[in-house]
Amino acid sequence: MKKIAVLTSGGDAPGMNAVIRAVARAGIFSGMEVYGILHGYEGLIDNEIFQLKWSDLGNIMHTGGTMLGSARSERFFEDKWIDKAADNLLKLGINSLVVIGGDGTFRGSTQLSKRGISIVCVPATIDNDLGYTDYTIGFDTAVNTVLSIISHIRDTSSAHSRTTIVEVMGRDCGDLALFSGLGGGADLLLVPEIPVDIQQIIERVREGQVSGKLHNIIVKSEGVDIPTDELEELIEGVTGQETRSVVLSYIQRGGSPSGRDRTLASLMGAKAVKLLEGNEEIISVAIGIRGEDIISMPLETAIQTKPVFDKNLYELALVLS
Repeated sequence: MKKIAVLTSGGDAPGMNAVIRAVARAGIFSGMEVYGILHGYEGLIDNEIFQLKWSDLGNIMHTGGTMLGSARSERFFEDKWIDKAADNLLKLGINSLVVIGGDGTFRGSTQLSKRGISIVCVPATIDNDLGYTDYTIGFDTAVNTVLSIISHIRDTSSAHSRTTIVEVMGRDCGDLALFSGLGGGADLLLVPEIPVDIQQIIERVREGQVSGKLHNIIVKSEGVDIPTDELEELIEGVTGQETRSVVLSYIQRGGSPSGRDRTLASLMGAKAVKLLEGNEEIISVAIGIRGEDIISMPLETAIQTKPVFDKNLYELALVLS
């Protein structure tokens, strides 16, 4: 009987549990034994591996976080610990692993594929910073979370005639700021891919003041060079308009996954099992979505594919603001 395992690693993202559910149930349905690994690569090193039963997967699809837990493993950068992790799997007769996470998680998994473990990576990160796939699991939910918060902020920002800077996650990728800013009707978007124009920011705020606009909403990605608190002080100092900032931080990672993320997670999890089913060769692939198609490609190719920022969407957001 074929044995496969599944783990989640790195930052959590809504929809990870839906992937776990899809992998485990599709695997069990196909006659496989499916094992869960606690706490990502750390748990793999520490042999925290247990068999998943059909009943373990009930009532998790709609929950955020990950039932398997996650961690960032410093030990997994050392060969001796990678060897131990691979050995723990092989001793149990497990030679296939589904890895759920982002860029760092994917890169770590390549070390296991070199040690005789088949790897299928499923993209789950709110940053949407993997260039080979249109969307990552968790991104849609995070955008909706930010949209909800922007709606609340707009009410109080308008009541007090404020400029409010909303800082979102995304590291070096501005997609979360772009999509939430466009959907939330932000007055300005600040993303790492576009150089910050302080004068443009000041002019936009002043234009609003002249036209009688009661408030301004600026959505800023955390990867933008200028610190949020400095930008807050600069805008208020130059324009005289009360300016506040809201750093959303980890609140963006939580919550029940959206319908889109649940569906994407289910499709990708099932695709992972299909690739492993009946395959005796060592494979190393990543799963993604292009258009409406669930695709797979060599893992090394996926890792090397850089994200492309949608400048047309960015310019549209500025026009509509």
